[in-house]
Amino acid sequence: MPLYALYGLDHRPEGVAIRAANRPAHLEWLKSLGDEIKLAGPLFCEDGETIAGSLVVMDVADLEAAHELATHDPYHKAGLFASVDIRLFNWVVNPPE
Repeated sequence: MPLYALYGLDHRPEGVAIRAANRPAHLEWLKSLGDEIKLAGPLFCEDGETIAGSLVVMDVADLEAAHELATHDPYHKAGLFASVDIRLFNWVVNPPE
C-alpha cells in the first residue's frame, strides 16, 4: 500500500495543555494500529524543547483512508491541531526492508 505523511501543527499556546492531556490516549491509539503506522513522533520548535506538532507516516490504501484514519486520533478529536496536511509519501532513502 502507499504511504501518506500527516504533518500537524499544534494550536498555540493552548496546544501544550491539549497535547499533555491526550498524549497517553494518542500513543495507545497509534500502537493499536500496528503496521499501518510506519513512523510517528513530535515536531519541535527552534528551541529544540517546545513541541510544535506531529508527523505520522501511515501505510493505508489511499488519501481518503489516510484522512479517515486521522479523524480517529485522540489529538484530532481534542482539537490539538491548528492545521493538518496529509500527502502521499515516497520513502526513498533508508526505507525499512
